[in-house]
Amino acid sequence: MNNSLEIHVISNGKLSLQQFARRAGSIEPFVDYFHLREKALPARELVEGVRLLKEAGVPLSKIIINDRVDVAAVTGAAGIQLAFHSLEVTQVKMKFPLLKIGKSIHSIEEAQQAEREGANYVLYGHIFPTQSKSGLPARGLDSLREIVQGVNIPVIAIGGIKPDNKDKVMETGATGVAVMSGIIEAEAPLAAIKAYRQKED
Repeated sequence: MNNSLEIHVISNGKLSLQQFARRAGSIEPFVDYFHLREKALPARELVEGVRLLKEAGVPLSKIIINDRVDVAAVTGAAGIQLAFHSLEVTQVKMKFPLLKIGKSIHSIEEAQQAEREGANYVLYGHIFPTQSKSGLPARGLDSLREIVQGVNIPVIAIGGIKPDNKDKVMETGATGVAVMSGIIEAEAPLAAIKAYRQKED
């Protein structure tokens, strides 16, 4: 796999853990990271979700847990995605120095703070209009470019990113893209992920 475009695939709470794991397993070679983002599920079920992903062929080195540091630590997942309501980056880094830490941010100030605190990357969006953020204005490519130029850590873009606009995203200097329903809910997830990989030499 060519790593010039880093692709994160995020669960959206609409599929069962079994469905997400099966689909993740079918596209695993083309994806850099899978985020288990299931806000309604308790820790025990999230641990089961990690087990299902592993059984489907997704290595722990590609699994990132949303918010729940305890689940990431217990399962041996590669990383943690922190939100605005999560523990601080510094707290997690102090206790779990080996975890890859991502931080969801909404401004250049938040991005720079995350970098100072030791985040390994930031997740920024939504870049384009998307149904999951209906009614909220998209932040756009200029805003993304400002974030990229304002920090020295990787920036992963999210929100309405499709195969036909991902090149514009990458032109800003972003390291990669995060996709939810566009891949995992597609009728043919494998064809969908391959479309994001096209034009990569």
